[in-house]
Amino acid sequence: MDMKGMEQYKDTSRIKISKTYLFCKRLFDIVCGLIGFIVLIPIILLVKIFTLLSGDKESIFFTQSRIGQNGKEFKFYKFRSMVPNADEVLFELLKKDKKLASEYKLNKKLKKDPRITKVGAILRKTSLDELPQVINILKGDMAVIGNRPYLPREKEDMGEYFDDIVSTKPGLTGLWQTAGTKKTTFAHRLLFESWYSRNMTMWLDIRIFFATFKAVIFGHGAGI
Repeated sequence: MDMKGMEQYKDTSRIKISKTYLFCKRLFDIVCGLIGFIVLIPIILLVKIFTLLSGDKESIFFTQSRIGQNGKEFKFYKFRSMVPNADEVLFELLKKDKKLASEYKLNKKLKKDPRITKVGAILRKTSLDELPQVINILKGDMAVIGNRPYLPREKEDMGEYFDDIVSTKPGLTGLWQTAGTKKTTFAHRLLFESWYSRNMTMWLDIRIFFATFKAVIFGHGAGI
């Protein structure tokens, strides 16, 4: 998405969020969470089998503290797509490689992350690594549609956008993942997600929900 297309997201106005919308959003989360949990059970078995066949005997799950609604931290679940000690490996990489450190500082991720395993690469390409988050959705920590669940160490970097972003529950998918913005910087991501928090509606959530399928199938932002 070019800068002209991003101008609308710089609007700092806020719409009124209705209680009816929030009720329907939670009901939708519960229904999707239950369906997702049923789908998750056989996938757990398959992921475990392929992980063992690759020689990796560690847990297939990855848990981490993330920032939730109103800044409250919660335990976040994913299929592990990286080596077991991923955080330690990352810090060592950033110490040794200034180019990688600069890339991570700008985007809060690495385009070609050497920590990703062979099974993890498949999980990420198909977005199946995100599926265990249905547990977070059922628990009420997350929603189907929302902002990215940020790391506690990213709080300072979120700056002025922090309050807007944490005013809503983080989501399994969201505006940033589906609006053709995944190649933008961390700062641009914050801009999009703070705008979503101030302007979320049932219609916008429906558009993001269906755009997610296109994004998963084609492997890039769908554009909404």
